[in-house]
Amino acid sequence: MKLTVKSTLVGVLALGLSASSAMAQEVTLRFQHFLGPKSDMQVHFMEPWANKIMEESGGRIKIEIYPAMQLGGGPPALYDQIRDGVIDGGWALPAYTPGRFPESEVFELPFMTSTNAEATSRASWEFAQKYAQERFSDVHMIATHVHGPGVIHVKGDPIATVADFNGLKLRGPSRQANKLLEAVGATPVGMPVPTFPEALSKGVVDGGVIPWQVVPGLKVHELADAHTEIGGDFSLYNIFFVWAMNNDSYNALPDDLKAIIDNNTGIDASGMAGRAMDIGDDKGLAATAATDNTILTMADEEVAQLREIGDALIAAWITEVTEKGLDGAAMVADAKAMIAAQ
Repeated sequence: MKLTVKSTLVGVLALGLSASSAMAQEVTLRFQHFLGPKSDMQVHFMEPWANKIMEESGGRIKIEIYPAMQLGGGPPALYDQIRDGVIDGGWALPAYTPGRFPESEVFELPFMTSTNAEATSRASWEFAQKYAQERFSDVHMIATHVHGPGVIHVKGDPIATVADFNGLKLRGPSRQANKLLEAVGATPVGMPVPTFPEALSKGVVDGGVIPWQVVPGLKVHELADAHTEIGGDFSLYNIFFVWAMNNDSYNALPDDLKAIIDNNTGIDASGMAGRAMDIGDDKGLAATAATDNTILTMADEEVAQLREIGDALIAAWITEVTEKGLDGAAMVADAKAMIAAQ
């Protein structure tokens, strides 16, 4: 009898310890991105997001952020690193693998996005939920977002007219941005943004398009001479970003920790990422204005010409994706409506 009680007590204690251990499970998640540790995306989005997760979990979730591809690979590999479990999560640009994510290209079309990255990023999440869930089902999506207005940075004289693009070799970030650069007479040179400074300094390109946000970190304001903004309420081009987890890493979490990730997923997290871009744009513009470089806003009549070219590219994109079985016209119309509603 005493042995039975003792054995039962030991069993209960063992079960209790096991349950307690399960409840106190601690998890370390490794997230990677390609910008520097002081970049606005890390300082104003990734770190606050991670700190919120760690605080709400009572320290049971630890998130380690690895900037500048410290865990290996190049920026175009990030999506597959997340998908394959090389990392638990990270920040990826679908545009770095051209043609693979056609739905997200809607937000990369000319003059599609507003100049407010926070508002457009919230719209991007709504759009992705409606149109891109299947395409991104091999990762666990946490946020989607865009950057602020695209700016043209060149050595030499600023681009003041559409004709000034002619013959220039310009860095482009995406298939759609490269199509736009080609349509205005430039030679597009596709490359991830971390490689742009070296290409500019060595004369591989005459300039390129990036938002103000990344200018200080890449020292583009020290390498370029002139910067052209596109006036109006819409951006010349944009890029669609994802902040995501590996599916297995997410599914391995106990339900209460999944709930914490879920509570920090979605439209608000997407807006937060866009807001980090807006903050960075203000800082990047201020840093450039403090130099002797020329900052020019393109005249309205020149922007109108660009918009005509952009409209033709949007029509061509609709035809292209419709031939692949997607409703391109509906996606463009819905994206515009979602952006306008923010």
